[in-house]
Amino acid sequence: MLRITTREDAEDLVLGATILGAGGGGDPKEGLRMMEAALRASGGVKVIDVGELPSDVVVVSAYYVGTVAPTAAARKRVVIEDPVGEAFSEMEKLLGRRIGGLVATEIGGGNTPVVFEIAAKTGLPVVDGDLLGRAAPELHQCTVHIYGYPMYPSVIVSETGNVVIVRKYSDIDDYESLARFVSVLAGRHAAVVDTPLDKTALERVLVRGTIALSLRLGRAVREARERGEDPVKTIARVLGGWVIFRGVVESYRWRDEGGFLVGESTVKGVHEWEGRRLRTWIKNEHIMSWIDGEPAVMPPDLVTFVRPDGEPVLNSEMKEGDEVYVIAAPAPRIWRTERGLELFGPRRFGFNYDYVPVEELVEKLGLHA
Repeated sequence: MLRITTREDAEDLVLGATILGAGGGGDPKEGLRMMEAALRASGGVKVIDVGELPSDVVVVSAYYVGTVAPTAAARKRVVIEDPVGEAFSEMEKLLGRRIGGLVATEIGGGNTPVVFEIAAKTGLPVVDGDLLGRAAPELHQCTVHIYGYPMYPSVIVSETGNVVIVRKYSDIDDYESLARFVSVLAGRHAAVVDTPLDKTALERVLVRGTIALSLRLGRAVREARERGEDPVKTIARVLGGWVIFRGVVESYRWRDEGGFLVGESTVKGVHEWEGRRLRTWIKNEHIMSWIDGEPAVMPPDLVTFVRPDGEPVLNSEMKEGDEVYVIAAPAPRIWRTERGLELFGPRRFGFNYDYVPVEELVEKLGLHA
């Protein structure tokens, strides 16, 4: 068990989660606000191993679904100040029992702290892990689908006043569309509480240790800065990954489409990457990248941009002229299974490639920095 008790803990956790957010994963400034609120409310939040949960527990996920586009704004007057709290309360009514724990649906600077804010208000523990291992754009990218567990029942609440209960859905395509539509109506996002799981199911689907990893990653970056060491290489080391590119953002084009930020970035290489170009395709998060037209990182593997000081670059804030390092790291093994690739591989996003693991692409392209 570990406890998040100080502002430094909160900052480290949000920083690490934002790096794993791959340019998306929610707004870390909002995430830090939630963490600070959690600490004020409780003095600290327990993070426990799944094995520490009681055998009869039910655990839920809580998060926001929506676009990360910087132009997004509420379309109507805000009438629900705490939509995720409202969704949590409605879920307990729907289940007819007390919820006993919380698990992050993904790792991202804005979405991971959501469960900490609820945990502080309710006294519940947060499980050390999540249902993805990084941030990703769609509800399809949730490990429960690999094992055949549903995400329903679900409660979706918008700050503009919509409270939607989904008792059951026909398939994940429809559920993604339903949740996304509520976020589009609201203008920015909608709060979701879903995926009630018992302990046995959670033990199967959990990507373990990702809260501790986020905390360790953020702490490592902070300490590297304090010691005058290279924070970029530190990130690659902690993630077991590679620095695959360094350059300046040459072009960045995006649009707010169907509740997602969709776009492409091109980075012009500098120093040892002089004369080369890296391109990424973005759907809220960086999903796939190419160097000089050759695939360099395919989903579900991670590609994330950071600044020279190790600060992650958000796709909502990136601009042409930014100096960036590009880091790649392997996905959790569960996403490399046949079913995992159906949900999170290149073809899921319209790219006609057979998945090649990032470690093989790094070797092929000679990217060993």
